[in-house]
Amino acid sequence: MEVKQESKIPVIVIFAPTASGKTALTKELFSEQGSHFILNAEVISADSQAVYKSMDIGTAKPEPELQKLIPHHLINILNPDQQYNVSDFLDQADKLCHDIYSRGKIPVICGGTGFYIRSFLYGIPKTPESNDIVRNQLKERIQNEGNAVLYEELKKIDPQSAKKIHPNDSYRICRALEVYYLTGKPRTDFAITPELRPQYDFTFIVLAPPREVLYERINQRVDQMIQQGLEQEVKFLLEQGYTKDSPAMKAIGYQEWFQYSDLNTIVNEIKHHTRKYAKKQYTYIRDIPGSIVIPFKSPADDLNKVCTIIKERLFGQVR
Repeated sequence: MEVKQESKIPVIVIFAPTASGKTALTKELFSEQGSHFILNAEVISADSQAVYKSMDIGTAKPEPELQKLIPHHLINILNPDQQYNVSDFLDQADKLCHDIYSRGKIPVICGGTGFYIRSFLYGIPKTPESNDIVRNQLKERIQNEGNAVLYEELKKIDPQSAKKIHPNDSYRICRALEVYYLTGKPRTDFAITPELRPQYDFTFIVLAPPREVLYERINQRVDQMIQQGLEQEVKFLLEQGYTKDSPAMKAIGYQEWFQYSDLNTIVNEIKHHTRKYAKKQYTYIRDIPGSIVIPFKSPADDLNKVCTIIKERLFGQVR
């Protein structure tokens, strides 16, 4: 389909936690082989872990065959020992949206990292620039004292930020503490006015299966990961020299292998942590204006609803 150029870039944003069917959905909607093919699109991954190479099973990346059918971006772009944050994501996603649209296609932001999705919709607050001295001091403290100590410190001085940060996310813990030590104010004081960014025309879709359905899918997904060779993937990463302190290895599905030795315990903890994470991710996308929530009935019903929504929203922009 030919995209008619508009003053605002139309962007389809799909949020769905792991195992909720978003990958299958994109295949049916945006691949010419899909049953409900709508338009030519390219997918920008909003998954904070899919950026890392050699971590395919534990991050449930789209299959290589699907990536050939539909161009995917921000997947396999970094080594596991490199840092990646929401600012990096936003900068790269903005550039990609302009590039994709300039080539006559529609950008689709799709993923389960709620913080990235929210930041793309609203932008990120203007916080003080990083100070190398303070940042290095905090990094040294993390190494010597551990994440837990600094996380408890953050909970005392900026409890609202602490609620939004995972206790193992050393980068964001350090950044929140850095802002406080530089300004004397918690990072939440720099929050932006909740207005959607004006350069885009968003179609924001949220897949929201009932908790019991989602949890069962998560359990099945983790079992599938084990069958596909997650343990061997972790061993390969260790053989490459990555450790429990490598940024990517702190992700759910990887950190548990450093914490436990029994396979059954590891599997159960991955399931438990993934369920908790999925529940938390929804907190980032609550109360966003114009969001269209799709309650689960069946994969086919979800597909039909999303297809109808996108056609209705984009018909004036795609012919």
